[in-house]
Amino acid sequence: MCSGCGRASSSYRDRRTHRVRDLDAGTTRIYLEFEYRRVACPHCKAVKRETLSMLAKSARFTQRFEDRIGQLCREMSIKRVAELNRLSWDQVCRMEKCYMRRLLEQHPPSLQLRTIGVDEISIHKGHVYAVVVADLDQRRPIWLGGQGRTEEDLELFFDAMGPERCKTIKLAVMDMWKPFRKATRNHAPNAQIVYDKFHIMRHLADALDQVRRSEYKRVNEKERRFIKGQRYTLLSHKSNLDMEGRRALQMLLKANKRLHKAYLLKESFGQLWDYTNPAWARKFFERWKDQLRWQRLKPFEKFAALIENHWDGIVSYCHPDHKVSLGFMEGVNNKIRIIQRRAYGIKDQEYL
Repeated sequence: MCSGCGRASSSYRDRRTHRVRDLDAGTTRIYLEFEYRRVACPHCKAVKRETLSMLAKSARFTQRFEDRIGQLCREMSIKRVAELNRLSWDQVCRMEKCYMRRLLEQHPPSLQLRTIGVDEISIHKGHVYAVVVADLDQRRPIWLGGQGRTEEDLELFFDAMGPERCKTIKLAVMDMWKPFRKATRNHAPNAQIVYDKFHIMRHLADALDQVRRSEYKRVNEKERRFIKGQRYTLLSHKSNLDMEGRRALQMLLKANKRLHKAYLLKESFGQLWDYTNPAWARKFFERWKDQLRWQRLKPFEKFAALIENHWDGIVSYCHPDHKVSLGFMEGVNNKIRIIQRRAYGIKDQEYL
């Protein structure tokens, strides 16, 4: 069988002797020497060696040796694996890439993609992004690509999945970025869009921080000492603060009435995702907006308008079938950032 096109041949051209490295026996390196046939393939119009399943793609090592190197790279650095097996850094890197490609081929995305999560990840400084897509039912990333976070970048994912698989998508979790929303509606017409709670709460935290800054400028020098240096204390969840942080928060809220009101509004808004009925969720949001009257909290009023404009994608989470893990994508992004830090200095985008 031709190693180029994979087609069978009834004859062969000649025989050659070849030697490859196999798994070591303790500290002794093992090499296999054997004869293989070369085929004059009429389809490739070239002389190719026969296909041997025991050989790795490079034909310099056996497949099981390459798999073993890939498994070691999951536990150790490339440099250390190269030293232990007396290989070069580039050889180990190439074998690990081949090992990871085979893993991806063995575990393709599901043919029935019911729920996907979409987010962007910063690749380099200077607003260089890539798009990350995960299967939220199987809780694993299935695609990373693109050169930014435009509509065309996400369309690359839908093109890779194919139109039939895209029709099976029923739920798409993402932030409120318009290009992602447009690409999803164009290529996955059956998908219901749900906006990620993490990004919504981040907008609310930014609004609270703007109130903190404006209050710091407005109050006198005596009251500023309660606000200065308390950004983390104010934006963190109360359960994540230690005793000293809770005391500082209590003093801050007592000293400034407007910040106290903004903090209570921020903490209560998270209850929106506990509702299972869209009508009750709407009533909660209307009551939450009513509390903004006469409070002179302009950043919170802008946030309320943002929620109003994207209400359909937010309230869709209330449907019983839409209760998916909204924080999974941020966990995937954090793992990618850890990999980037550990792989500092490696420029190969495919390898990362």
